[in-house]
Amino acid sequence: MADSFPLTWELDSLYPNPETAEFRELVDKLRATLQSLAGDSELPAATDSEDVAVTWAEFLDRYATALSDFSSLNAFVGCHAAADAANKTFQRYEGELSAFGPLLAEIQTNLEFALQEASDAQLESFFAMDERLAEVRFFLETARGSAALRLPKEQELLAADLSVDGLHAWSRLYDRLSGELRVSVMERGEVVEKSPGQVSLESPERSVRENNFFAANKAWANIAETCADALNHISGSRLSKYRRLGVDHLAAPLHLNRMTRETLDTMWRTIGERKSCLADYLRKKAELIGVDRLAWWDLQAPLPGTSGESDSKLSYDKACGLTIDAFADFSPKLGDFARMAIENRWIEVEDRPGKRQGGFCTDVATRGQSRIFMTFTGTVDGMSTLAHELGHAYHSFVLRDRPLLLRDYPMNLAETASTFAEAVLGENRLAASESPHARLKMLDQMLGDAVAFLMNIHARFLFDDALHTERASGELSAERLSELMAGSQRQAYLDVLSDDGWNPLFWVSKLHFYIADWPFYNFPYTFGYLLSLGTYSLAQDAADFPAQFDEFLVATGSQTAESAVQSSFGYDVREPDFWNRSLDVVESRVSQFLELANTVSTGTGVG
Repeated sequence: MADSFPLTWELDSLYPNPETAEFRELVDKLRATLQSLAGDSELPAATDSEDVAVTWAEFLDRYATALSDFSSLNAFVGCHAAADAANKTFQRYEGELSAFGPLLAEIQTNLEFALQEASDAQLESFFAMDERLAEVRFFLETARGSAALRLPKEQELLAADLSVDGLHAWSRLYDRLSGELRVSVMERGEVVEKSPGQVSLESPERSVRENNFFAANKAWANIAETCADALNHISGSRLSKYRRLGVDHLAAPLHLNRMTRETLDTMWRTIGERKSCLADYLRKKAELIGVDRLAWWDLQAPLPGTSGESDSKLSYDKACGLTIDAFADFSPKLGDFARMAIENRWIEVEDRPGKRQGGFCTDVATRGQSRIFMTFTGTVDGMSTLAHELGHAYHSFVLRDRPLLLRDYPMNLAETASTFAEAVLGENRLAASESPHARLKMLDQMLGDAVAFLMNIHARFLFDDALHTERASGELSAERLSELMAGSQRQAYLDVLSDDGWNPLFWVSKLHFYIADWPFYNFPYTFGYLLSLGTYSLAQDAADFPAQFDEFLVATGSQTAESAVQSSFGYDVREPDFWNRSLDVVESRVSQFLELANTVSTGTGVG
């Protein structure tokens, strides 16, 4: 008899329900704790004094406990709010907990400046005086590095206050404009108003894709001038600070991702040398859908004639079974974890009204557990999402016994376990598939991801780099921003699309350019994607790879990106060897796609 897996998660064992008085007491207690910590965070400089070392160690113990409590309560409330989107109590607690942010920021800022005051020699003695400090040395060294990207304390506090109505205000303005935007599209002879997210470029009918693309761009063009103002002022605010600090516009994003410029340059250079195979894939896809050259609105188009068993309705029980089996084939530990998480009701997948859109995995640190939120609608994509989120949960599971201050990992390492888990499932399904049509469709989806990470994200990086370079000399017009975007796309996509098939207004429609707290919200995606592919390729050659992979996941919380890869797998990501292993996987998939496309009849054009 097949397993029957639960569709809803279990939250009651974590904390009292947010609608109870007991939960109110927990939130009030946390607020008092954070206020007390903020008041005590004016610590003495980290010097070679035993009394100072003890003071710091005791403070960090309190800080770690408070961080654990805050992150766990925040995750718990977020779970309730996602599952019952209309509940006002849950919404109110989300807002209340987010308001604790300034207290946490004050504590972190004070820590950074106190660490910055110490010399290297004093810091060495400081770590040696208390084993609790030595244990979280990486956290403290990273915090000290963050201080180098801050203005003098009084100026930093003033800048933070001014950013509420400056940098962050421009970001909020974009959120409001894009949120209110409506696209007029024709459906069944009538004009229908839709939000941009509802306008799809995945229709099998090319005329529908093209009309949707131009309808969406017409709407985005209406707010382009105001968005240009927002983008100029967001980038200009950053550049003003960088100029005073004497650093370039990549210093902050590289620090946030714990990686060097040398690594970033090597990654992009190696991609540039190898990604011509993706141009071959895109040319073949154009041939399969019956056009001379693809346009932007064709990139997500389905291949004609590839419907089959992969499109049939998939039960949740079967999706869980396939995922568990694929994980277990790679690592019994990963397979056992997936079964445990599913059976112990860590996952909410029920397709019902009243839930929020999207999916996430959140860590409840105080309980050593995670919770996964999604809505399963019986598709293969839904199964991939399940595998992806289980990968995130496994990452937290492996780190659960580490000190809380060594469990945080940067954006470029955050997607490793999740993307790796998707790769395990995808390759398992690809190997087991008996239908050439299904294999071709799966390879098309995989290579669509490769285009996104190696071409689309590269175009965003090139645009961001050009924007910040030119913005140092003055504001850019909407027309100039579109020119930079079109040029970046041509370079990143190897000029493979049709002459009129580019998307110059992409800078208006892509939210990532307007995120105030995360400059260059692009290259970490490519880094994480290639990291997961490279580690997956290593799994084929190492019998003890699952243990190595666990060691790497632990290292993501306590090492730089370069050190984590070097200590776990022996590769220096400042050199091209590792990236070439990753790109070998992409090239192999392109070869498989081209071979199948040449032998499988997929029809001629669509639309």
